[in-house]
Amino acid sequence: MASILDVRDLRVAYHSPSGGETIALDGVSFSIGEGEILGVLGESGSGKSSLAASLLCLLPANGRILSGSVLYEGKDLLSAGDDDLAAIRSGRISLIFQEPGLALHPAIRVGDQISEVVRAHGTLSPRDRRAKVEGALAAVFPSDASWISPRYPHELSGGQRQRVLIAQAIVCRPAVLVADEPTASLDPATQAEIIALFRELRRTLGLALVFITHNPALLAGFADRILTLYAGKVAEYGASAEVLSHPMHPYTEALLRCLPAWPPSPAVPAKLPMIAGDPPNMNSLPAGCRFEPRCPARMETCAAREPAPTTHGAAHSVSCFKFGG
Repeated sequence: MASILDVRDLRVAYHSPSGGETIALDGVSFSIGEGEILGVLGESGSGKSSLAASLLCLLPANGRILSGSVLYEGKDLLSAGDDDLAAIRSGRISLIFQEPGLALHPAIRVGDQISEVVRAHGTLSPRDRRAKVEGALAAVFPSDASWISPRYPHELSGGQRQRVLIAQAIVCRPAVLVADEPTASLDPATQAEIIALFRELRRTLGLALVFITHNPALLAGFADRILTLYAGKVAEYGASAEVLSHPMHPYTEALLRCLPAWPPSPAVPAKLPMIAGDPPNMNSLPAGCRFEPRCPARMETCAAREPAPTTHGAAHSVSCFKFGG
């Protein structure tokens, strides 16, 4: 499969008012092919949102990309000019934010908010812009798009607002969607509906999707590949079926153990397993493997130096001394 987006050795840092620097992403690399779904998995603080913002050069003012490249169709976005980036954002790569209540303007009708994206990427007539907006809404609201368009965000449910963000993201027919925890604030039934919608959009529009989540259950049967992030580094990267059925990194294993049993059973304790300890302070990282203080399988060498990624099988890589490192 030809790659449409290649991220190579991406390093991102944030600067504090005191002059210090915190590394948020450290050597992240992956690729995504046309129409492929990549699941990015990790706890809060692992660097997932920094990755999403970096792909479109949308880091906050105190964020800085130290090194690496983000290649879209062979062009490095990190060295692109403002005009080129403006054309690529939403036009070729779209970002769907985690919280629609914050991403949508409360005093503007949702149809007009989607129309503004079209206006920013062309000189269409009002009629043609309206047609594009109606088409995007119909793709995510098959039965009630006309009712949704004149509504204000507060008149919609959380799931409907998330669908509006998706319509806004696809209205200019991008090739890649970056979805930053798009189901985090939704109930399980609505989460399933949004996952089904992304599947349908991939089928009908040929979209590639970078789907960021802390919940591995959402990726089963959905993502083609999974990348596990821990403390800004890639812990594991491989085909979804392989990673979920035979996780290699102890952190990926721990995340999967925290899933509740389904269907529920009285024989299963109500208290869910948890990963011992806390994620590391990014300003004082351990000398060795970043997961070592929490790892039940740690060895002496784990505290001394960081493991290097090693490849196992066709395309399953892991950074762990149990498998080389």
